Amino acid sequence: MAEVMSMADIEAFGNRLGIDIRQIDLDSIQLPPGEDFGIPSDDEEELRREDSLEFESGFGNIIVVDNLPVVPPEKYDKLEGVVKKIYSQIGVIKEDGLWMPVNPETQKTLGYCFIEYNTPQEAELAKERTHGYKLDKAHIFAVNLFDDFDKFMKVPDEWAPPEIKPYTPGENLQQWLTDEKARDQFVIRAHSDTEVFWNDPRQSMPVPVYRRQYWTESFVQWSPLGTYLATVHRQGAAVWGGAATFDRLSRYAHPQVKLIDFSPGEKYLVTYSSHEPSNPRDTHRVVLNIFDVRSGKVMRDFKGSADEFATGGTGGVSGVSWPVFRWGGGTDDKYFAKLGKNVISVYETETFTLIDKKSLKVENVLDFSWSPADPIIALFVPEQGGGNQPARVSLFQIPGKEELRQKNLFSVSDCKMYWQSNGEYLAVKVDRYTKTKKSTYTGFELFRIKERDIPIEVLELENKNDKIIAFAWEPKGHRFAVIHGEASRTDISFYSMRTATNTGRVSKLTTLKGKNANALYWSPTGRFILLAGLKHLNGQLEFYNVDELETMSTGEHFMATEIEWDPTGRYVATAVTSIHEMENGFNIWSFNGKLLYRHSRDHFYQFLWRPRPPSFLTAEKEEEISKNLKKYSKKYEIEDQGVSAQLSEQDREKRRKLQESWQSWLMQWKQMHDEEKLERQHLRDGEASDDEEEYEAKEVEVEEILDVKEEIIPYEFDQE
Repeated sequence: MAEVMSMADIEAFGNRLGIDIRQIDLDSIQLPPGEDFGIPSDDEEELRREDSLEFESGFGNIIVVDNLPVVPPEKYDKLEGVVKKIYSQIGVIKEDGLWMPVNPETQKTLGYCFIEYNTPQEAELAKERTHGYKLDKAHIFAVNLFDDFDKFMKVPDEWAPPEIKPYTPGENLQQWLTDEKARDQFVIRAHSDTEVFWNDPRQSMPVPVYRRQYWTESFVQWSPLGTYLATVHRQGAAVWGGAATFDRLSRYAHPQVKLIDFSPGEKYLVTYSSHEPSNPRDTHRVVLNIFDVRSGKVMRDFKGSADEFATGGTGGVSGVSWPVFRWGGGTDDKYFAKLGKNVISVYETETFTLIDKKSLKVENVLDFSWSPADPIIALFVPEQGGGNQPARVSLFQIPGKEELRQKNLFSVSDCKMYWQSNGEYLAVKVDRYTKTKKSTYTGFELFRIKERDIPIEVLELENKNDKIIAFAWEPKGHRFAVIHGEASRTDISFYSMRTATNTGRVSKLTTLKGKNANALYWSPTGRFILLAGLKHLNGQLEFYNVDELETMSTGEHFMATEIEWDPTGRYVATAVTSIHEMENGFNIWSFNGKLLYRHSRDHFYQFLWRPRPPSFLTAEKEEEISKNLKKYSKKYEIEDQGVSAQLSEQDREKRRKLQESWQSWLMQWKQMHDEEKLERQHLRDGEASDDEEEYEAKEVEVEEILDVKEEIIPYEFDQE
């Protein structure tokens, strides 16, 4: 296979030949038939298929408007003006871009026209907004894209049954879960490479699985259950799967896609793109597609201005919040919702339409979030009427939209909601104004979702003026951690939703004073937590056992930007990405803080553990295994001993080779010493011994005249 060169290398090579690559029209270069210069195409298999390929005709920016009035020549200009006024409000019509055909015999219009816009996006928008537009009672517009007519013409007059292709079984996409060493995989992006590795701490190194250059044009993303790896390209997104081969499973056409998001159960993929408007006064044009992951079919698309999708959320591009759609709890992928102005639009995936064909109306709703386990929505409404109408947090059951619980909140400055991973608890962090309105203080409203009538408990810190820096629930547990205080020196408090005598009361477990931490990372299995000091705290790490309330170890990964636990909670990765120009790469640590190995990579962009699907074991079976862990662990202890013996043998072999290399070097110099014996004897005037102690050192001074020069200097007597 030919060596892949970067564009910078190609330009440098061209400069050495005196050729300016930028002046060459690469599209005009034609290769000889059948010649690929040793660079096979990724799409070679696709090209071999007999399926006919569909190409864009190049008329995507033209629409056809039907059901116009049929008018004589004297009314032509008036009708043209009316049509142009309607459609020029949507986008820029090209010069001479509106044409109404005329019947050559009657000189009357034919009742339809063609309109050419600057961009296909404007044409698409015009079709959406004016299809069904009522000009008058007798004339309702029917609008289609010009490209659609070519597709309509290809529909055969007679129906023919589709060809049934024989079933060919594919690769088991969960095969990687059967690894005999029970290892986990992760993916990294560095420079132009994307690589998948096994994490093998026994070998103190990552084991390569698959590597590919230019696999993605921006980022990669695992699906929530680890079945697929998604890549992003200018033409759309693609998903890949397998244990070692990572074949492409499907492609999803979406030009200029920027962001993607999987549903929790991996059934659907949401893709997002934003397009520059032709009119500077307009906002970005947003396109969202929801694909069926397996079939690649578009189940629903959403299009509109960026303003329509800019409500709520914490991130995104072009002013659009991301993710735009938030999926309902659980992995059944039954519901998804979007925040709008005064509404929450909840859709069901059976028909991809609004539940009950209408949105949930909530005046001034600012944010919402789904329970991770149940179809319950928690929403926040800020204060209204200058504080006369309090803020509130409400819980709604879907699909019935019944309000399960409501809590009014007063003097609210800000509010954030945190769900526990099993959906058992909801913590609402409430920032409130003091009486003077000059400062704020923070408290928590704790909802017990699974209990009768959903009781709510209020928690306030001992020092109300402490700033809340981070909050995190213990996964699948009843504890949570809070970082509070000043940014330079913080305290970390641990709480439990249970006490020894009463499971319905929150209690404080402990407070760690004066810690250099600003981020919390619980192990996915609970019990252990990593207290991290990122950014200005330069990667300070403390591994803490919450069961025993003790620090297991401390460490440091200087300038660390990312921290991520593996899905089993056995290992944790810390990484320095290309945000910093130096020290790029990642470290792998054990759960108790032992540094297992380092891996340095220049231009390091991304590190992602491959997620694991939920275990099929019941809670009772997991508890049984936990109780009889010693019995199950014997097998792995024997394996560990075998690996240790193998590593010891490898170390012994390495030392043996080093010793042999040393002996070989020593013999070589000894042989040279013997060969030069006569020459040394000659230099010593015949003395044979090499022992320096047998000789007496004498200092002899030798004077040597290097140069003699005589110069006659004239002498003159004074004349009186």
